[in-house]
Amino acid sequence: MAELGAHLTAASAGDDRPSIFEAVAQDSLMAAVKPALQHLVKVLAESNPGRYGFLWHWFDEIYVLLDVLLQQHYLARCSASFSENFYSLKRIPTGDCGQQPLATAGLPKRQHWKSLLLLVLVPYLKGKLEKLVSSLREEDEYSIHPPSSSWKRFYRAFLAAYPFVNMTWEGWFLIQQLCYILGKAQHHSPMLRLAGVRLVRLTAEDIQALEKKLAGSTSSQTHSIKTQVQSAVRKALGGIAFSLSTGLSVSVFFLQFLDWWYSSENQEMIKSLTALPTPPPPVHLDHGASSALLPKLKTVCPLCRKIRVNATALSTSGFVFCYRCVYSYVKAHQRCPVTGYATELQHLVKLYSPES
Repeated sequence: MAELGAHLTAASAGDDRPSIFEAVAQDSLMAAVKPALQHLVKVLAESNPGRYGFLWHWFDEIYVLLDVLLQQHYLARCSASFSENFYSLKRIPTGDCGQQPLATAGLPKRQHWKSLLLLVLVPYLKGKLEKLVSSLREEDEYSIHPPSSSWKRFYRAFLAAYPFVNMTWEGWFLIQQLCYILGKAQHHSPMLRLAGVRLVRLTAEDIQALEKKLAGSTSSQTHSIKTQVQSAVRKALGGIAFSLSTGLSVSVFFLQFLDWWYSSENQEMIKSLTALPTPPPPVHLDHGASSALLPKLKTVCPLCRKIRVNATALSTSGFVFCYRCVYSYVKAHQRCPVTGYATELQHLVKLYSPES
């Protein structure tokens, strides 16, 4: 059995393909970084909504912009994404069976831009689609619109079809990985096949060429103003990408630890370790022009300034409003009307009194 499975972890002398574990590990690296960074941004936004709230609101867009700079830097200099370079891998065009180009030569333009789009755009669109499905499910659960509307019937059909579409997508990746394990495919991921590239290990010549290129870029001198400006822009973008990559390389294990620490499976242990007395009311009140002021009477809604109807609390801040008032406000602004804390529809908690 060990002999039959040995090819999963070690390649033959003439085989430059990475093992399935190396391929899957580099895929999971960037997937573990984003949730950890997202949690850090959420903590900052909740601690100071006025200063850091925009980071939480535009997190996906800011992250994809930084991801574009990072992946472009590595594709241009190393013919690999950040995670692939971290595991000493590179991309070469599919069907290139002759002398492999060095990692410093870069990919052909067609494969380069296809790789960049598939590395950055596909995860971004998939994340946006998952958020859309989640919000539609929340609206379907908390909706106050008539159930006979055509829009409601449409997105209910969409919600019913999405699990099958997602299952097909994940099954496509699983089948591709099985074919790669059995030696029937050159790619472990459909994204590599669509980009027209495959992964191979870095050779000693690649590593030497990368070191020489890094040393040459620091010692090169330019003379014309145009060349100096272009060099300065390239160095600035390269410095940003290098700072990001260095920071990620150093903190990757710390980020993976955060991802595990705040996972759903670990929440019970966290609660037992961080059990504290009941906290005081929020002190970070939002004093903006559009923020709601607290009424003197506790039975009055801060939004409509009338006696509360269908009292509903926000779990992020603890303040109580009318259900219709707070539902419309949170849906439009994604924050608490009083404190400015980042809030979603799932944070609405209906309150019931013994009299009702």
